[in-house]
Amino acid sequence: MPSRLDLTTGSTRTRAKPAPVNRGVSCTKDRGLLRMKYPITGSCQCGHVTYKLSKPPIAVAACHCKQCQKLSTSAFSITAMIDSDAIEINGEMSEWSRVAASGNISSAKFCPVCANHIYHYNPSNPQHLMLKPSTLSDTSDINPTIHVWVCEKQDWLQIPEGVLTYDTQP
Repeated sequence: MPSRLDLTTGSTRTRAKPAPVNRGVSCTKDRGLLRMKYPITGSCQCGHVTYKLSKPPIAVAACHCKQCQKLSTSAFSITAMIDSDAIEINGEMSEWSRVAASGNISSAKFCPVCANHIYHYNPSNPQHLMLKPSTLSDTSDINPTIHVWVCEKQDWLQIPEGVLTYDTQP
């Protein structure tokens, strides 16, 4: 069985790949954040934590799981998977962790002043971070190319045609 990177927790696990709901644009196609000029900057709401991202994300995903709905206080949360060496962060951050449905640890780094999440990661896979791209200074090119956990998505939400979707975690 192939090793698959868990986009929620950042862990690599060996398991069977679930069938996508519909096939469309590959998550590696040059769209959105993948075509921006780098480096780009971002920050929390209050500006206590700032960062510079030096290269494009590996993938940009919209997660529809119930935990991400709670995190975003919306129908889904957007995550940009990045290499940990692609980001330079300035400012002290706080951390919170939970056990994900997979059994992996999902840790969040956030601003201690405004509580804005900057990224999530799995401590057992520190080479990848799950950046919250809504913290970018320019959010105009955020374009998820994959939607995960669509089995828990809000019924009223319509996912665009041609986007790769998975009922759970790929």
